[in-house]
Amino acid sequence: MIIFNEHLRAIRKNCNHTQKECAIAAGVTERNYQEWEYGKNKPSFDNLIALADYFDVSLDYLVGRSDNPDSHKHA
Repeated sequence: MIIFNEHLRAIRKNCNHTQKECAIAAGVTERNYQEWEYGKNKPSFDNLIALADYFDVSLDYLVGRSDNPDSHKHA
């Protein structure tokens, strides 16, 4: 299973976003965001929601519980 910080880094790189852009979207400092990617800290529930919205993926996909980034979208 993918660890959250590895998945977060992969999603960010796949979308060609900087850590600074993601930090702004999540409402945290760049340092806080970096700590998430380095596995030193974990985001709050509100930060997770902001990141999922920013990347337009489901929370389950973001945290590695699903391989389907679009599971949050309804037909």
